[in-house]
Amino acid sequence: MTIKPLADRVVLKAVEAEETTASGIILASSAQEKPQFSEVVAVGPGGVVDGKEVTMYVSVGQKVITGKYSGTEVKLGDDTYTIVRQSDILGIVE
Repeated sequence: MTIKPLADRVVLKAVEAEETTASGIILASSAQEKPQFSEVVAVGPGGVVDGKEVTMYVSVGQKVITGKYSGTEVKLGDDTYTIVRQSDILGIVE
């Protein structure tokens, strides 16, 4: 089963968070912050959204930064994905 986003939506998969601090302290999963770095898994076609033409600027495989609490989390099998609007992506990591 795959997720195919519509309009200006983008499907992201979080990049694994650090489990230890710089000083070597191991963090419990409840103490870890939600990762802000994600990898683009799927991109919608763009088109007209709310009366405005939207061009998609991200592509599959790119690493991006999103807001901590943006998007909707979806669990598919053992994997968790986040679906966001392209406008919720703050930047592309190069």
